[in-house]
Amino acid sequence: MESIINSIINLFSGLVSMKFGKELIVFIISLMPVLELRGGLIAASLLKLNPINAYIVSIVGNLLPIPFILMFLSKILDWMEKSKIKLFKSISVWLRKKADKNKPKIEKYGYLGLILFVGIPLPGTGAWTGSLVATALNLDRKKAFLCTIAGVLIASVIMMILSYGVLSNLIK
Repeated sequence: MESIINSIINLFSGLVSMKFGKELIVFIISLMPVLELRGGLIAASLLKLNPINAYIVSIVGNLLPIPFILMFLSKILDWMEKSKIKLFKSISVWLRKKADKNKPKIEKYGYLGLILFVGIPLPGTGAWTGSLVATALNLDRKKAFLCTIAGVLIASVIMMILSYGVLSNLIK
């Protein structure tokens, strides 16, 4: 993941010299599906950003799209599935398969499962996928959002320890 993060940092390297450029890079990475907060905190460590700033920016960046995912994803996927554009159909099918694959993990434990799914920083887990599965399971949006927040906070602590503790010592 570090090489992907470095590539993205290089892509946005022009921002580094700006007043809040490093924070903006971390924010952008934290917004991205797959990378999310995990990638944002690794980027922050690589950019030698203040840990408190990194923590706040990455959490805000990771959580910002979640209410929109919970409110609109189902309608968007339905529309994409009915679209005549093959790309839209294939994306919709892929996302639904991803949600179906992860459903049992969350269904088994309910909202606690959602918190753990989002909170444990493993590939394929996180706020985006958790929200996708919550939508597929028709979970209450408010409760799903609160569980996602709890999961992101858990993941942020784990990733802070890894990014600013273990990883930062290995990178030096």
